[in-house]
Order: sequence, then structure tokens, then C-alpha cells
Amino acid sequence: MVFLLGRSGSGKTTLLNLLGGLDGFQSGDITVDGISLKQLDGRRLDAYRNSYIGFVFQEYNLLDELSVGENIAFATELQKKAVDPEDVEKVLSAVGMDGYEDRKPSELSGGQKQRVAIARALIKKPGLLLADEPTGALDTDNSRQVFDILKSLSKERLVIVVAHDRDYADEYADRIIELADGRVISDSA
Repeated sequence: MVFLLGRSGSGKTTLLNLLGGLDGFQSGDITVDGISLKQLDGRRLDAYRNSYIGFVFQEYNLLDELSVGENIAFATELQKKAVDPEDVEKVLSAVGMDGYEDRKPSELSGGQKQRVAIARALIKKPGLLLADEPTGALDTDNSRQVFDILKSLSKERLVIVVAHDRDYADEYADRIIELADGRVISDSA
């Protein structure tokens, strides 16, 4: 579990977006698990984003008109894969949300919404999970629950978290990278 720390404007989210293939770059290269992002055309970059990357955002990005289960299933539909209800149940269980498939996002707390957002990212079985300020809108208890889940998930995949809070990074991170003005200023590795 890698934490990217730095003040607003330091480049944390930009780096996450570059790793996730959401933003392009003009020079250099980014290699993820042996894949050079520079070499990927638009179609292959879409496939990389849809199959290898799981995104968790501060705002949850859940669709209010869909149930929790439908929100999660939507991620597999975007991959043009059949939705297995058992897989939806498994990822909900992994984030402590068993039995919430039929609820609407409006019926959930902020912490529950973020756990559903994590489940939605997990349904794709990503090799890389990118979390941009996943606890920015949560209280301490919910923040700890989310970080506990992310830490558990980091046993099976790389989890990169953008955060402002050094205390959580010190507690949960295996590696801490600090940024300032778009540059790495320290790396615990």
C-alpha cells in the first residue's frame, strides 16, 4: 500500500491520473506491470483502464438511480462482460456490505457509499487500485474502516492512495512518497 502525500497542487492526483491512463503525458514513459503506457493507442489504453485499473474517488461517483448491486454490476457491463450476481455478493462481502445489493445510494451513509465504490472497483479484479482522497469526506471511524479495507486489499494487489493525512499514511502505508510542485521530494523506499 503506497501513499502519495503532499499539499494541494503538489501533483498527487495528476500522478494518479497518469498511472490510471486518465491523463496523457508529453515526455518520458510510465510502465505499469511491464506495460508501457506510451505505447498504447486509444483502444488499448481504454482496455488497460477498464481491465487493469480500479478507481476509487472521494466523491464516490455512484449512480443514484441504480441500486448498490446495479452500481457494482455497471463496472463489468462497461467491460462488456456478463454480470455474475455471486461476484457482486463477494465484493460486497469483502467491504462489509453483505445484504446491501438492493439499497439505493441515497439510503447509505458516506462511509457505506465509499465501501460500495471500493466494491465497484474490485468487481473488475484490477491489478492496480487507485484511490484519490478516499476518506476526504468521512469521519474518523469511517476513514479507519476504509483504510482497513484498502490495507487488506493491498495483500493481493498494489493499492495507491492519495491523501493529505500523514497519520494515516504512517499507520497504513508500506511506502510513502511525498510530492511538492510536481516532484518527488521523499520516498520511504
